[in-house]
Amino acid sequence: MNSYPGRSAGRATSVKTGQAFKRAVVGRPKTSGELEHTLLPKIIALPVFSSDPLSSNAYATQEMLLVLGVAGTAALTNAIPISIAVGLLLITVVASYRQTVRAYPSGGGAYVVAHENLGVFPGLMAAAALIIDYVLTVAVSVVAGVDAIVSASESLEPIKVEICVGFVLFLTLANLRGVREAGTFFAIPTYGFVLSVYALLITGAARCIGGCPAAESSGMPLETEQALTFFLILKAFAAGTTALTGVEAISTGVPAFRYPQSRNAATTLGMMGAMSISMFLGITWLANQTGVRFTEESSRTVVAQIADAVFGGGPMFYIFQVMTAAILILAANTAYQAFPRLASILARDNFLPRQFINRGDRLVFSNGVIVLGVLASTLIVMFDASLNNLIQLYLVGVFISFTLSQFGMVVHWRRFKESGWRKSLMINAFGGSVTAVVFVIVVTTKFLGGAWIVIAVLPIMIYTMYTVHRHYSSLDTELDAPERKPMERRPGHQNMVILVSRVDAAAARAVGYVRAARPSSVVAITLDPSSHPTWVRLAPEIPLTTLQTRGAAHQQVKHFLRERRSQLSEDDFLTLVVPEVLQRRGLLEIIRRPSVHRLKAAFLHEPGIQVLDVPVVKDDIEPGVDLAKEPLRNHVVILVTRAHNAALQAIEWAETLRPTDIRAVTFGLDPEATAQIGDEWLRAAVPHPLKIEDSPYRDIGVSLVEFVRRLKPDGTNNVVTVVIPEFVVRKRRHRLLHGQTALIVKRHLLFERGVLVTSVPYLLEK
Repeated sequence: MNSYPGRSAGRATSVKTGQAFKRAVVGRPKTSGELEHTLLPKIIALPVFSSDPLSSNAYATQEMLLVLGVAGTAALTNAIPISIAVGLLLITVVASYRQTVRAYPSGGGAYVVAHENLGVFPGLMAAAALIIDYVLTVAVSVVAGVDAIVSASESLEPIKVEICVGFVLFLTLANLRGVREAGTFFAIPTYGFVLSVYALLITGAARCIGGCPAAESSGMPLETEQALTFFLILKAFAAGTTALTGVEAISTGVPAFRYPQSRNAATTLGMMGAMSISMFLGITWLANQTGVRFTEESSRTVVAQIADAVFGGGPMFYIFQVMTAAILILAANTAYQAFPRLASILARDNFLPRQFINRGDRLVFSNGVIVLGVLASTLIVMFDASLNNLIQLYLVGVFISFTLSQFGMVVHWRRFKESGWRKSLMINAFGGSVTAVVFVIVVTTKFLGGAWIVIAVLPIMIYTMYTVHRHYSSLDTELDAPERKPMERRPGHQNMVILVSRVDAAAARAVGYVRAARPSSVVAITLDPSSHPTWVRLAPEIPLTTLQTRGAAHQQVKHFLRERRSQLSEDDFLTLVVPEVLQRRGLLEIIRRPSVHRLKAAFLHEPGIQVLDVPVVKDDIEPGVDLAKEPLRNHVVILVTRAHNAALQAIEWAETLRPTDIRAVTFGLDPEATAQIGDEWLRAAVPHPLKIEDSPYRDIGVSLVEFVRRLKPDGTNNVVTVVIPEFVVRKRRHRLLHGQTALIVKRHLLFERGVLVTSVPYLLEK
């Protein structure tokens, strides 16, 4: 049975402290086998994926009245017919998305539908629109909630931005703990808000039987700033469609539901639609009956004025306000569930960095959660936490994704002609047509107010995602290119250079290792002339050359290696052996030795040069033991993810060491990828076994340590050489698209007794 990595013996105190803090904040890690236990029942899935559309009822009517108010008091009577039109639109969209979740149970929503049925660029447009929408959802929801808090305590106004960012941090940490845990936590305010609104509607309807109470602003005159035109009505309609934000999220997160996933998602979508429509229509009706007037100068929101009038102040009014503020802030949770899932799907399709596919300790797509929090916080700071400015950016992305999704479903039904396809096609065709019209209305009415920013950003995002995909495609082509297949190289092709900083235990161990490998040629280099006498006593058969001390040390070493490389044939390997004595175990030892790590990293980009690290922890040095003797056994472990050219080159490098045995190991983080590498290994006819190991906590570094320890390395009689194939991209910006697996693995293995690590770089041409 695998034990949890954080409890491994020999860890440094600082590492343990950091892990303990992480566990306190995020919670205990979960194994991949527990994924099914994180799936959501409908009662939890509703607040998780519907908090945004439900919470938008707190301000959708307000946005509508704000637009109509510029035409005078009489224009407010149009709020009810406009709200009915919005309600019909919401019914249409919900019905359309119920079709989507049944047809695409794997999730992905508008992106997957548009990508599979309309093509790459419509799919990327839907994805870009959704990404913008989710970031705005977090920013708008948090700012709206903090506005409600600041309204109750105006002294908080100077630190409004800081409060908003603090709430984003809180939401980010809550979601890093897991979908189910976040859903359970957020269920209370979500259902509390729903019950509060229905209590408001029922109480208001009962009080209106004998004459509705008047809101505090009912007698306030509204000056007519412009005439009531058809364009103004359309603008009010566009403002009211904020009630539709977040409807898409359920279709993106279908895999998070309990089985049967599609049916449960469709049911939850229907429940959300029924609640949202009834709440929106009821609040608009009460606003009309209580005579609410609202302008940008109003100190109380529309729902606050209605609640004050209906409940007559008192405890229920304050409960309603608390629930409203809570749901507005926690509405951002919808985006925290949908954005990481969408990012993981885009990463799987190679349109975003592959790091978004990784699940964290709690089985959530933690990289997506963190990036969403950072983007939303940046937006809040840029717009100074102004709801009026942020709201202008809203809805453009929403209706782009709605429209592309529905027209994509039309193509889907025409292509597959499943049972009842004509009815489904009509529903989606009608939904797509309506949302397309609304999109035009939203862009027309909000363009100068800020919608132009979203329109301008969309093509930039599409181009960026497409270039990411192009890079990954080029990478795969190079790694599988027949003309770059490694040659047949054997022990005679190995050449070694030992870098001697000082003649110590690590240098002695390096000498013993090199003697066992018996390379075709071996020399030693140093920057310290005083090392010669002790070196001659240690390894008289290996010549030691003193380099010039002018300039940086790594530049001097690089110059020597380049010259050495030029003297070898193209088939030969040239390996730099770097011995180092570590004073203690722990991350601080890594931090305090930047020059050594900088030197080793400098050669990753040098063609034809490999770096073999020979670390020895001071506590592991045994007095009286001859560290320079040849180890009896050298087990080579090659970490692979695919049987591509980089891995094949690393295997050839390992074969030149004359090892006791060679084995490749991969960790089954993804069943599909694991099956693929098994097939590739057989096709490549690699003459060494491939071990497919489990990594229950999805931590390759720790899992590899556990695998290596089974070989019982002691550093003298028994050593383990871990070989990491490492492809190197030329452009700095492309390095962001690749995980730092090699660095993580090296950090974990650095303090393991008797373990040596080498990177075999494979330089990419593009």
